[in-house]
Amino acid sequence: MNALSSRRKVTILISCCLSLLIVSMDATIVNVAIPNIRTDLGASASQLQWVIDIYTLVLASLLLLSGAAGDRFGRRRTFQIGLTVFALGSLLCSLSPNIETLIAARFVQAIGGSMMNPVAMSIITQVFTGRVERARAIGVWGGVVGISMALGPIVGGALIQLVDWRAVFWINLPICALAILLTAIFVPESKSATMRDVDPIGQALGIAFLFGVVFVLIEGPGMGWTNVRTIVVAVIAAGACVGFLRYEARRRDPFIDLRFFRSVPFASATMIAVCAFAVWGAFLFMMSLYLQDERGFSAMHTGLIYLPVAVGALIFSPLSGRLVGRFGSRPSLLVSGTLITAATVMLTRLTATTPVWMLLTISAVIGIGFSMVNAPVTNAAVSGMPTDRAGAASAVASTSRQVGVSLGVALCGSLAGSALGTAGADFAAAARPLWLVCAGLGVAIIALGLYSTSPRAVRSADRLAPLVAGLPHAQFEGARAT
Repeated sequence: MNALSSRRKVTILISCCLSLLIVSMDATIVNVAIPNIRTDLGASASQLQWVIDIYTLVLASLLLLSGAAGDRFGRRRTFQIGLTVFALGSLLCSLSPNIETLIAARFVQAIGGSMMNPVAMSIITQVFTGRVERARAIGVWGGVVGISMALGPIVGGALIQLVDWRAVFWINLPICALAILLTAIFVPESKSATMRDVDPIGQALGIAFLFGVVFVLIEGPGMGWTNVRTIVVAVIAAGACVGFLRYEARRRDPFIDLRFFRSVPFASATMIAVCAFAVWGAFLFMMSLYLQDERGFSAMHTGLIYLPVAVGALIFSPLSGRLVGRFGSRPSLLVSGTLITAATVMLTRLTATTPVWMLLTISAVIGIGFSMVNAPVTNAAVSGMPTDRAGAASAVASTSRQVGVSLGVALCGSLAGSALGTAGADFAAAARPLWLVCAGLGVAIIALGLYSTSPRAVRSADRLAPLVAGLPHAQFEGARAT
């Protein structure tokens, strides 16, 4: 790895960043296309939610497994397979004749997406071995997130306006083809020297729990909360949760090391990520319907109204990283929670005639608030963790982000079902319970930000690190008892 030329390293970084670009950009692009998909395919409210949530749920469920697969079977091979599957899924999405096929194609797309980002990050850390060059490479990687947010709404809106909603999936095909070519030519194969055990039972129980919760939230309003199917799925989800916790606590090499949650900063970072990304998912989904269905804006205009979100992320994401490095996680988390709360409170005041300047202001405030949360979440997740466990801790934080988006979109149906069912003057009013809950999540971010950076929380992380480092569960419990 050290013999690679600087030019080749840059090419490898470009190929890895292309994968991040399309996976991240897909969320905002598809949200802008939701109203057109509903019109063209005759989708119901719950089916529209599944178009988004099937993607984020599969990503959340398979991120850790895909990262382990890359370590075991080869990172370049896994990355190329992921790019190929993602391209195939995108093609199937663009050809979907009905909403059921589109949901199934999004499932395929997410399988490919889950094999790209964690493996790409592993490739970057293997190729960029120097401390300074690795920091720069990861900085570029993080900047691509802001760029993808900026490109997503604008490019998506333009494609929908000029071509068709199916074009938002076509754009992935040439990008995937270029990334596959660059990877084949420039990326060296690598595997991990230490192999983690595969945990199929823990994986299955975790997936059953996540899908069960989201199914109840999305389908419950339509089927009825007392419907037999709703109750059965809820019971299965609860059982899967209990089974997951008990099984993982006893396993020597678990899918998710539950000991991590004894660290207050880590547990808080996970919850903060879920709260922030739930608000983010709900905002993107509901505002696309509000702007295009109730206000009558075109897809292009909708993308332009989202632009302050992206600009805020592009400017304040790196600023947040510098603040965390200098002052710790607390200032960024407090700013993030305050701005997210303020933006969602402003959303409760939406009407069918809210001026455009107010919509742009809301987009800017929530964009800045959201961009401030990522750096402190990652920092808090790995705070006090042993070096060899920091990757696993960071992966759990990444998974919690996807879980948050899934829950946010699912809550749209549970709390604002009438707004999703029909377009009309009552859309903004029907969405107010959702925005009030989102404001509560913003307050939760503030509270967790204060608690997770307290001296007591820091001590919990300091106590955990030496116990987790290389110790199996039995030894950990013995060390903890002493």
